[in-house]
Amino acid sequence: MKKFNISGPCNSAEHYMIDAATRLQGVEELIDDKQYFVIHAARQSGKTTYLKDLANRLNAGGKYYTLWCSLEGMSNIVEPKTGIPAIVRTLKSAFEDMDIPHGSDFAKDADYEDFTGVLKTSLKRFCKLLDKPLVILFDEVDCLSEGTLISFLRQLRDGYNGRPEQVFVHSVALVGMLNIRDYKARVRPESATLGSASPFNIVTKTYTLQNFTKEEITQLYRQHTNETGQAFEEDAIELVYEQTQGQPWLVNVIAREVIMEILKSDYTKPVTAELVTQAIQNIILVRPAHIDSLLERLNEERVRKVMEPIILGEGFIDIESDDFLYAKDLGLIRTDDHDGRIKPSNPIYTEVIVRKLSSIVQKELQNTKYPYQIARYLKNGRIDMDYLMRDFQQFWCENSAIWKEKFDYKEAAPHLIMMAFLQRVANGGGQIIRDIASGTGRLDICLIYENRKYPIELKIRYGDKYLEKGLTQIAGYMDIFGCDEGWMVIFDRRKTVKWADKLYIKKETVDGKTVTIVGA
Repeated sequence: MKKFNISGPCNSAEHYMIDAATRLQGVEELIDDKQYFVIHAARQSGKTTYLKDLANRLNAGGKYYTLWCSLEGMSNIVEPKTGIPAIVRTLKSAFEDMDIPHGSDFAKDADYEDFTGVLKTSLKRFCKLLDKPLVILFDEVDCLSEGTLISFLRQLRDGYNGRPEQVFVHSVALVGMLNIRDYKARVRPESATLGSASPFNIVTKTYTLQNFTKEEITQLYRQHTNETGQAFEEDAIELVYEQTQGQPWLVNVIAREVIMEILKSDYTKPVTAELVTQAIQNIILVRPAHIDSLLERLNEERVRKVMEPIILGEGFIDIESDDFLYAKDLGLIRTDDHDGRIKPSNPIYTEVIVRKLSSIVQKELQNTKYPYQIARYLKNGRIDMDYLMRDFQQFWCENSAIWKEKFDYKEAAPHLIMMAFLQRVANGGGQIIRDIASGTGRLDICLIYENRKYPIELKIRYGDKYLEKGLTQIAGYMDIFGCDEGWMVIFDRRKTVKWADKLYIKKETVDGKTVTIVGA
């Protein structure tokens, strides 16, 4: 029986999968045109699955000899005098494993001392032995670092430019998480140049693997239904798409979690939205390796420059900048198709990002000396939000100076600390919905308990019209949830203002709705 795959490339004999050939259009035409090109996408998006399928199709077509070659093992090799020979040996091993004529002759008498030319020379000599053009699909190219990367690309460029007078590789795909511009940004400062003979100018086009559409998710899940009879209810599929935005690994891991872990492979029970919700919570709490490796990127300064304004809802993000494009290529962020706002790639990533960035406070709040649990605030079955907000004001006053210094994301520290506080409360049986995006001027949260919704807006005090603007914003957010009462927390970061003047709670009426303004 097939499975939903969450590790390594898919194959049709063992895994449910979307036909790899449908995920990118135009690649084979580019190969026919003898071009060198880039395919980039976030981790666990199906790149290797696509490449192996492409190699099989090209070899079966009979026009080319096609080699898939992973450079994943090169990640710790910086110096080209070591890195280039390692690449040549990796190619040699790959050729010997493939059913390509003369594969054992590749780099047979290679001069590894000549590390600036051994790759080009070995490929050129090998291509002369073949009766058909050679295509190489280099996977995990972004594992190459600094000097090794530059020398690797320069030798490919030299071979590329020597055609057609000299026989060389017909077409090359450079495949990884990053686009070619990100390789440039990594190996040199913005102001530096690698000269007119830049090794990066061999690429004629870049492609990216898109996430699954809702229709593709339905198609994927239907394969399981056809094999086992176990149905995915329509609202379950809708929830998966909403929460994942079609990220392939998430789509697969949710199905796997429901079927194998929650239902214990009982195929008589349908997959419901409630089970999907449970699976998502399990995944968020366990934080598998894929998510952890993604979250490690949050520590990078260039990622922080993009993520912090998104959390704050404040600040300008240049969508043409290398930092923005880098964070997007990593799969951390996306631009909303409807309003153009920049936000985390999907709600699941939003949740794990916030929990990761606020984990310092969350761990501290687990200490029993902090009584901030939902039972403390219940009054006649409802949350006494004013009581909760007074507790937060006291906590903020006593701890903010200490906690803010522990955050790498210092500008976003107030928002992250508040969210950690609310998470502590919600862990007693509530739920938190977060709306994080650039250009909003605030961060919106909705605390939910026993089907009651408590919309909260977080703002930094800027300028003179922050209150008027904030009241309009929270009123609009309350409309989304159909609530007549909402809360707006305003963080006053002015050092000249005393705590006695910062901490207040007052009520305002906006369009017949009650807004509680909480100073912090």
